[in-house]
Amino acid sequence: MNTLKSILLIGVTSLITIATAHAQTKPINTEADFDAARVKIDSLDKQMIKTIGERQRIVREIGVYKAKNHIAPLQPARFKQVVDKAKEIGKAEGLSPELIEEILNAIHTESLKLEEPAPMHNE
Repeated sequence: MNTLKSILLIGVTSLITIATAHAQTKPINTEADFDAARVKIDSLDKQMIKTIGERQRIVREIGVYKAKNHIAPLQPARFKQVVDKAKEIGKAEGLSPELIEEILNAIHTESLKLEEPAPMHNE
């Protein structure tokens, strides 16, 4: 289980750092600079989506483990740990704690949907 937690934390921190790792550092003075910056943003957006997808695949694996071991999908203390760590990383990148919390809450909501056991259907 510790390995899965480590992978999950790496995924979250990767998501945050991808957004800033390739940040535009030179001023945008021309239309060409402007267009290049937009291309870079598009590339970063693609990377973020792929990282979220990878994270969600790991969440599914965690959900299977939790279901097999009768562990509730919602683990508030663990989520607080993830958010607190992400806020520290975000602060170092100049991101507001509110942004980090909003992003992680949205991802967490989707993650819980993946971890919930599928409802039984009577046919």
